[in-house]
Order: sequence, then structure tokens, then C-alpha cells
Amino acid sequence: MDHSRMLLFAATVLPLVCTPGPDLLFIAAQALAGGHKSALRANAGVISGYVAHAILGALGVAAIVAKSPALFEVLRWCGVAYLAYLAIQMIRSAMSSGNLTLRASGQPTSLFKGFLTSFLNPKGLLVYLAILPNFMTPSEGIAHQAIVLSAVFIGLCIVVYGLVGAVVSTLGRAGAVSKRYRRLADGFAGGMLAFAAVSMARN
Repeated sequence: MDHSRMLLFAATVLPLVCTPGPDLLFIAAQALAGGHKSALRANAGVISGYVAHAILGALGVAAIVAKSPALFEVLRWCGVAYLAYLAIQMIRSAMSSGNLTLRASGQPTSLFKGFLTSFLNPKGLLVYLAILPNFMTPSEGIAHQAIVLSAVFIGLCIVVYGLVGAVVSTLGRAGAVSKRYRRLADGFAGGMLAFAAVSMARN
């Protein structure tokens, strides 16, 4: 797989990784409740859930492509629709008022709760089953490409979630996440997702 496709994939999924969802909010909540070590445990749990998604996704995409190229196209258009939906949600959120609120969870089971938070989050499976096909060529080995792209996605999650955990644990209070920052972040993410959806639809 060439590096240009890997970079384009990374640019496409980066807004999804940065979008405040259940996994990111869980890590931030653990950072507020128990500091940096607790955030690291939560991050490890979340990443383990996405690793499980990667294995299931690689096997699923390979099986689908082997059975029917038409189903492969259906997945591709599901990815376009999913990105467009997220873009609309992010842009609407950027235009609304209100602060980002975080609720801390208990510490003893942060690793397991992190796993469940990401494993039960449809975002991961949609990335693997709906977005990955847009960056893969059937003639180059689907399973291998799925593993490589999954590694890119998981690597971005490790970096972004690690930074969020470190920053939030340092700030030490939910009030530091301001309304203005949330709206700017949502607007930027929504714009990038809209661009990615249009690019996918034109391929």
C-alpha cells in the first residue's frame, strides 16, 4: 500500500478520532477523577476495544469482498452517508450553545469500562467496515490492507487520546473545556468530514 493512500486515510479518520464521543469523554472523565494514570488505564481499555474491532473488521471486509464486489460498493456508500451525517451533526453542534460536560466514573474498572466503551461504540466498526473499503484495492490483498489501515487508525487514537488524557488531568477541572473551544473544534471537524464525504462520493 502506497503512503499517499495511508496519509489520505489518516486525514479522513482524524476528525472522527478528535470528535468528542463516548470513548474520548470516558478518558477525559477518568483523567479528571483519577489523574494521568487513570487516563492511561482508560486509554488502554479503549484501544483494546478498537483492536478487537480491527480483527473483526479485517475478517469481515475480506469475506465481503470475496463474496460480492456489489456489497463492497454498498459499504463504500454507507461510509459516504455516515461521514455526511457526522459532518451535519458537528456543524449543528458548532452553531449551538452550551459547554462540554464530563462525568467521572469509578477507577477500579476503568480498563474494562474503556474496552466496553469503544467495543460497543459503532464508530469503530463503521470505520473498519464502511470507510476502509474506500482506501483499499481488492487486487492488493484486502486483509493485509485492512490491518495496515487499522494500525493507522489505532495509532491516531493512541496519540490523540493520550494527549487528551494528559491535558485534562493537568487542567484538573471540567470547566477548563470552554464553550468557545468546543464550538471551534466541532466546526473544524464538521468541515473536514464534509470534505471527506464529498471526496469519497466522487471516487
